[in-house]
Amino acid sequence: MLKIAYSPIYKHSLPVGHRFPMEKYELLPGQLLHEGIVHEENFFEPHPLDEKWILTTHTAEYWNKLKNLSLSKSEIRATGFPLSKELVDREVTILQGSVQAAVFALKYGIAMNIAGGTHHAFADRGEGFCLLNDIAVTANYLLANQLSKKVLVIDLDVHQGNGTASICANNSDIYTFSMHGEKNYPMRKEISNLDCAIPDGTGDELYLSILQTQLEIILKDFSPDFIIYQSGVDVLESDKLGRLSMSIDGVKNRDSMVLNLAKSLQVPIMCCMGGGYSANVAKIVEAHTQVYRLAQDLYF
Repeated sequence: MLKIAYSPIYKHSLPVGHRFPMEKYELLPGQLLHEGIVHEENFFEPHPLDEKWILTTHTAEYWNKLKNLSLSKSEIRATGFPLSKELVDREVTILQGSVQAAVFALKYGIAMNIAGGTHHAFADRGEGFCLLNDIAVTANYLLANQLSKKVLVIDLDVHQGNGTASICANNSDIYTFSMHGEKNYPMRKEISNLDCAIPDGTGDELYLSILQTQLEIILKDFSPDFIIYQSGVDVLESDKLGRLSMSIDGVKNRDSMVLNLAKSLQVPIMCCMGGGYSANVAKIVEAHTQVYRLAQDLYF
């Protein structure tokens, strides 16, 4: 069964006019149910992750400031969200969603988190709508519990996974791959195991060709026994922040390439959704929905 992490806390209230599309976290599970892609029993509701697992990835100083709501104004501004207890509870719940989805993936081959992909969070700070890094926390959880020996992070959000790259830089058991817009946020990039910066305006054909080549390069250097897939849909041409020119079909083919790779390698994969900022939220939801359709078609 395809297991999917979802909690109502994922849709967090933001000030009117805020550019982050929180409504997608409510619309996406609704769309999956409406289309009959999944049923209620596919969903599980995560609880907040125990802080001992947060501290495998984030510094005690940062975590204490975050949970006590004592970040400075500049630190809060860097996250892009007004700081509140409800926001921190949301972030910690998302972490558990990704961790538990990864455990389900070990059993079923694949599992998903309706949220997650918070790849801009560093060990000691938050940035870019990311306060805690669920990708790095999940990878560290798998390794610490001897559920995996070699974790591959495939990050295809349009923005570089800078926080993940930084956190995992000295861990040879985690391989970070980020394929992102060359001139897009963040302006100062970190160093992943493999970075692929692509120019503004890149469309489906070129994107998919580059991706195929990059995946082949990775597998020559690294043999994963678990994959974490950040499947951001801000690569769409319609995205306000993406600057690429991919179609809905192009995103589907991208997701298909990654899921087929995991299936062919017989390596479990956990998918977290990442970013998406198209003006029409229906386009965001449809682009995210595709990866769930693919998961059902390929695995179940």
